[in-house]
Amino acid sequence: MALDPILLEILVCPDTKQSVRQLSAEALATLNRLIREAKVKNRAGVVVNECVDAGLLREDKSVVYPVRQDIPIMLTEEALSVVDLALPV
Repeated sequence: MALDPILLEILVCPDTKQSVRQLSAEALATLNRLIREAKVKNRAGVVVNECVDAGLLREDKSVVYPVRQDIPIMLTEEALSVVDLALPV
């Protein structure tokens, strides 16, 4: 799923205001596999049990914001740490 390029230009991390870009297909597949294995927690510490349609990777490549049903979830507590997940970014 490709997000609208205009939307990607507008969206930024709510914490740092860094830009975001769409997660690669390889990283998305890895993330969803880890979600299915119940190995992913969001920043609020809650286990994520719903796979994502896409992900928005913060410019510093340390955080991913999930996208579900074409809606970017740009909430700090919903963010996923790339470092903790060892995603191939």
